[in-house]
Amino acid sequence: MSDVLGKGDAYYSKWLARLKPLVYFCYPTENHGLECIPEGPAIICANHSNFIDPVLIGEAFGPAHHIHFMAKEELREKPVLGKFIENLGSFFVDRDSSTGIDAIRTTMKCVKSGDKVMIFPEGTRTEEDGMADAKTGAVRMAAKLKVPIIPVYISRNKKFFHKAKLVVGAPIPVPAGSHEDYEAFAERLMELIAELGREAP
Repeated sequence: MSDVLGKGDAYYSKWLARLKPLVYFCYPTENHGLECIPEGPAIICANHSNFIDPVLIGEAFGPAHHIHFMAKEELREKPVLGKFIENLGSFFVDRDSSTGIDAIRTTMKCVKSGDKVMIFPEGTRTEEDGMADAKTGAVRMAAKLKVPIIPVYISRNKKFFHKAKLVVGAPIPVPAGSHEDYEAFAERLMELIAELGREAP
């Protein structure tokens, strides 16, 4: 794995194991649908409302699935945290950029290495479903790279020491299409993610 993809699977697995007890103590989480997680590369898409969401997803998928998280550019400058994110194999995207070409190239490298990439289509943390329009970037990349999207729902309005719920849905293939097709797909994807939360026990 090249440097741009972090320090490798062993480093990623080590930190998952170190963080797991603390994470599940603070946010006891019921995971559902883990049997839906496919082997091989994919793009993971989830709703986003809390800073802990990426960690809960990483812990739910486990060390067998190295996830590279697409993080906002502002985190790069955070002391210690920015470097830690990079070492895990995650990378940064400038949300104000019209192309995000570096993030696209890194996503391609991650997928070609056989790993999974995590993208939040809402682009920012939101407290309720439908508060932010879904961005089409994840859908476009899944279609171009010919990998499925794995939808994931995570409880919103999480609180310390209160139970949370994480639900993984069946992988969704993304056919090539027009700009309008991708916009419609992205909106439907967020609706499907919300449905996962309503349907899970």
